[in-house]
Amino acid sequence: MKILQYCQHVLGIGHFFRTLEIGRALSGHEIVLVTGGAGINIHLPGHIQEVSLTSLSMDGEFKNFLTAEAQNTVLEIKQQRRQALFKLYKETAPDLFMIELYPFGRNAFSYEIDPILKGIRHRLLKPARVVCSLRDILVDKKKYTPSYEARVAASLNRYFDALLVHADPALLRLDETFGRVDAITLPIVYTGFVTPMPPAGARATLRKRLGIKDTDPLIVASLGGGRVGESLLEAVIEAFSSRGSLNKGFLQVFAGPLMDPEKYSRIEGYSGEGIGVKRFTPDFPSYLAAADLSVSMAGYNTCMNVLAAGVPALVWPFSQNREQRLRAERLASAGNLKVLHQEDITPGRLAVLMEKTLSQPARPKSPVDLNGAAYTARWLEEWMKVN
Repeated sequence: MKILQYCQHVLGIGHFFRTLEIGRALSGHEIVLVTGGAGINIHLPGHIQEVSLTSLSMDGEFKNFLTAEAQNTVLEIKQQRRQALFKLYKETAPDLFMIELYPFGRNAFSYEIDPILKGIRHRLLKPARVVCSLRDILVDKKKYTPSYEARVAASLNRYFDALLVHADPALLRLDETFGRVDAITLPIVYTGFVTPMPPAGARATLRKRLGIKDTDPLIVASLGGGRVGESLLEAVIEAFSSRGSLNKGFLQVFAGPLMDPEKYSRIEGYSGEGIGVKRFTPDFPSYLAAADLSVSMAGYNTCMNVLAAGVPALVWPFSQNREQRLRAERLASAGNLKVLHQEDITPGRLAVLMEKTLSQPARPKSPVDLNGAAYTARWLEEWMKVN
């Protein structure tokens, strides 16, 4: 089966890694992964070929495109991307076209997606089944009015063949953040949450590599993509440095591959005795499996990484929309992590919370289905066999 996966990460990196994990699970197939955000240096399995469209990102208000290119305007880049994506579809001739988030979001990219959807439906392009790949929670935007949701449902019904929701309905259901689920006529499939699992023996292997005794605390602090949240890392570092019960161990900081260079330079300046600072690691699940405490933002991928590793965690939800807070509060109610509030982001308060969490030795079991990637692959393979 030939699969064209389309994923545009415009602010963070979670969408990219969730899409990539699904691609990994579809290991028996030929996949072309279409991206167009900031480049992420990561090894891809042999069956996945990444095609990067000219990079575009969004400003902090999600209103305007940004580009690092000086020689072309945003309008010129959009025209180039539309033509390149259309050509790629024709050359790939996929059996399955999997689109991350759209039409629930990424509407700024409709100029390059819609020509292909219309071409498929009007038989101007090779027919393919079209699937929407959707995370658990939709962000809270003013545009999610009843009329807007009706248009989303109409687009799904007209151009798509299935909707895959990468969540466990026991924790979160789509109708909690999208009010017109009843208007969607195509199959809606809950796959479970998508996350990689730590390798067997990761705790012992990584601690040996780092030279950390099993009795010494290892704390991992991270920001996901790193565009926001540097004040959390600074508070963690200061809390760690000020408390003997904390700094007898090791603090590993992952600032994020997309953090502004000036901000990263400031965070990197804290590295030294007992503190390591990196932008990114492909071994993040192993670090969490080896850790005694995780302190992070509350994005989809990080929360699921935390659950997969079973590491006690403190999470600070991104404040500009409901997504991270809703997810974090549900998981906190299940007893798997504690939600940090703005007033907790000071070295003194955070140190107390970190000490308290470290003093609880039991590693929580996940209350949700984390096998979303494998289930997605199985479901798609069986579904594609049905005429």
